[in-house]
Amino acid sequence: MKKELPHFYVDSAYGGAQKWCPTYWMNIGGCGAITACDCSLYFELYKGKTGLYPHDKTAITRDDYVDFAYIMEPYLRPRESGIDTLDIYIDGFTKFLRDHGVTDITLSPWSGNNSLDDTKAIIKKQIDNGWPIPCLTLLHEHPAMDDYVWHWYVLNGYESFKATLMVKAVSYGSWRWLDLDMLWTTGHDRKGGLILFNT
Repeated sequence: MKKELPHFYVDSAYGGAQKWCPTYWMNIGGCGAITACDCSLYFELYKGKTGLYPHDKTAITRDDYVDFAYIMEPYLRPRESGIDTLDIYIDGFTKFLRDHGVTDITLSPWSGNNSLDDTKAIIKKQIDNGWPIPCLTLLHEHPAMDDYVWHWYVLNGYESFKATLMVKAVSYGSWRWLDLDMLWTTGHDRKGGLILFNT
């Protein structure tokens, strides 16, 4: 079974990218803010929300997206340790949503310590219900995850093959399919996790 959520393009890029941000901290550490921007645009385009994105959402340009990223920055400000817990992300993004008139979307944490099987089930449930999933990976032992170490990105699709679940990871203005078993099995005690949206 395969399920992919719709997304959007910024010029020719698939979603946003922190490398577009001209200031140092947003350029190297703006991944949390960028995932919140991507999710906010998704809420406007596909969940009927208004008041989140201040520009033309029918023709999203890089300049407009970067401007939006800096509106998000005070809520999910990059810092030396990164936005390295689910609670920091939930507090910041919830405040952004409430400040911009969206009161019916709630955010809850899904710890990286949850089992792989339970995580497969919750990812399928969220995506089947039309919700993208912000994902935080901290340290990881697998070389294929090097680009996702200490990084926030969005999961917006899955495909299951018997016992294997592939997830579509959106970041850096692009996407990749990753084996959830690999992604979730970090080899380190300290873990990130997922953000679950609901109404």
